[in-house]
Amino acid sequence: MLGFSQFVQKTFALWVLLFAVIAMYQPEAFVWLKAYITWMLGIIMFGMGMTMSLQDFKGVLQSPKAVAIGVAAQFMVMPLLAYLLCALFRLPAEIAIGVILVGCCPGGTASNVITYMAKGNTALSVACTSVSTLLAPLLTPAIFFVLASQWIEIDAWSMLSSILQVVLFPIVLGLLLRALFKTQVERSITLMPLVSVVAIVAIVAAIIAGSRAQILESGLLILAVVMLHNGLGYLLGFWAARLFKLPYADSKAVSIEVGMQNSGLGVALAAVHFAASPVTAVPSAIFSLWHNISGPALATYWASRQRQ
Repeated sequence: MLGFSQFVQKTFALWVLLFAVIAMYQPEAFVWLKAYITWMLGIIMFGMGMTMSLQDFKGVLQSPKAVAIGVAAQFMVMPLLAYLLCALFRLPAEIAIGVILVGCCPGGTASNVITYMAKGNTALSVACTSVSTLLAPLLTPAIFFVLASQWIEIDAWSMLSSILQVVLFPIVLGLLLRALFKTQVERSITLMPLVSVVAIVAIVAAIIAGSRAQILESGLLILAVVMLHNGLGYLLGFWAARLFKLPYADSKAVSIEVGMQNSGLGVALAAVHFAASPVTAVPSAIFSLWHNISGPALATYWASRQRQ
């Protein structure tokens, strides 16, 4: 089972792409999953909590400057990039809201694996993901309110409540479970990445199935914006780290941390708060698909340079 789990993780982007295509052609097979998106994200966050430990937060104490730069870049670079891209492309309000929403999300857990593949500072990546995820209930709604309120009326308190329910509460529950039943949790922890992959694939398929018409109409535009957002995130994250004279391995970690978002959270928030406009969740769904292609590609490039 462990071997199968590792295989699925390594071919993650392929499964996301495969089920995204199937959802476009057979939307009725997946559209019913939309009702369970918040539960699936909660399961992903619960799994993240089970894999976290106090050791992850020791990295904050060991490299406070690097963690501060990574987290600050995460919540400054990606939201501002999203806003500028929306203004530059003059995106329709429903799409602009979705782009800004994914930009305001914390770093995704996949960034830790990609940093390891890129031979970056994995401990720093884990610390940045942990801190940005814990700050997300406050910073994500606050930044989103500032940047997106010109397009739509936003209930920041309701969004904060949603993030507490689907992010912070499951993570804390996972942490407590590991602390109380460490031996039992250690036995089953290897399966949690497989569960997370299945949940993310299901979330992306559900959103694409439910937004098929809007994707056919605006999909290429959204994909272009997502690719720019993600690519510029990697670039600006890397140079922000170099500007503050972080080592090369740390700069790679910050770059990946900034460029890769918790797009599942973006999908869940869009599904809950902007249900009347299904296309709002599409940028997050496409981001989830794209950064799982661009991330491994970037990691392969950096790893090959390391061997030279």
